[in-house]
Amino acid sequence: MHGPFPASLHTAVITSLFTLFALFSTGTQAQGLSDRVISSFIDSLKAAEQLSSEFDDLSDEMDAPNDGSMPDFSSMFSDSLSELEGHQAYGKLEDLVQDHGFGSLEEWATTGDRIFQAWMAIEMEQQNPAARQEMDAAMAEIENSPHMTAEQRAQMRAMMQSAMGAMESASNAPPADVEAVRPHVEALREAGNY
Repeated sequence: MHGPFPASLHTAVITSLFTLFALFSTGTQAQGLSDRVISSFIDSLKAAEQLSSEFDDLSDEMDAPNDGSMPDFSSMFSDSLSELEGHQAYGKLEDLVQDHGFGSLEEWATTGDRIFQAWMAIEMEQQNPAARQEMDAAMAEIENSPHMTAEQRAQMRAMMQSAMGAMESASNAPPADVEAVRPHVEALREAGNY
């Protein structure tokens, strides 16, 4: 963004987006998430971190330019897994998750999607219950700002809509998943270094 715009708009937008961005510097709902499954998933994340140096080249390949969009919390792991297919890391990661009790990488990713979506719902609930209202207010300020060009307004609008979509995705986590994940939030934060 270039050019002047009100400090209050800048502060509102940055505060709202920071709450969400800070949370990630990192299927079917027939079965409930058990403590054992959640703990196994967290352990698998920690073990995968030990392999991260082997995957540095993959990480570089998968890094997309930052377009300001937010991830879909309901499919974060599944989406990442689709990018991993065909790479030698796929087999190593599959062995790792099977060692942690998952039948396949697909099962692990689906479980991760559910856990992460529920975790984000809890984080948003705990950290900023009024985030939606703040984003609505920031969106209105963007639309009414005489200090922004149409291009700047469109860019800010896209970022805010992406953030609102991410919040909506998290808020759609099944209540049973949220309650199952709630006791594991600290362990998830540790595993993700949040």
